[in-house]
Amino acid sequence: MAENFGILFQWLIFLGVAFVSIVASLLVITRKNPIHSALFMVLTLLCVAVLYVLLHSPFIAIIQVIVYAGAIVMLIVFVIMLLDLETELRSKLKIVYSKVIGGFLAVLFLFGILYTVVAKFPTGQTGSYTPEKMATNVKAVGEALFTDYVFPFEIAAILLTVAIIGAVILSKKRT
Repeated sequence: MAENFGILFQWLIFLGVAFVSIVASLLVITRKNPIHSALFMVLTLLCVAVLYVLLHSPFIAIIQVIVYAGAIVMLIVFVIMLLDLETELRSKLKIVYSKVIGGFLAVLFLFGILYTVVAKFPTGQTGSYTPEKMATNVKAVGEALFTDYVFPFEIAAILLTVAIIGAVILSKKRT
């Protein structure tokens, strides 16, 4: 009986967090104030971290909070604060065109997600880094990241550094 209560409790937490995550992600794209959108993005990322905890992957949940909800969103907030978005948006694109392009991309992404959900799993060999091994073993994640996948890791670091430098250059006032 107690085991059934635990499963029911996990389902209730899952449904609540999933609902909050969906609402918060919709608020990210519907708010006019970019700071509010960034805050709702933090809420969405925190909800995803709770979902990782429910999947018994605490390491991924901690990385989700530290890297995404912490570092990436703070970078986004700094860029928003440095740039004058209202002037930039008015002078670059008409709002109508951006809504049409955004709607087209949203439908395209929806079809991509639906195809991924409906499509069968790709066949192939299973590598030495199985999802079960990576979900529970922090040492295996570190070994994989800094041995076999060190090049993509370094490329991501370089891209983030270039993005920060670009934000600083764009924030300087033109004289």
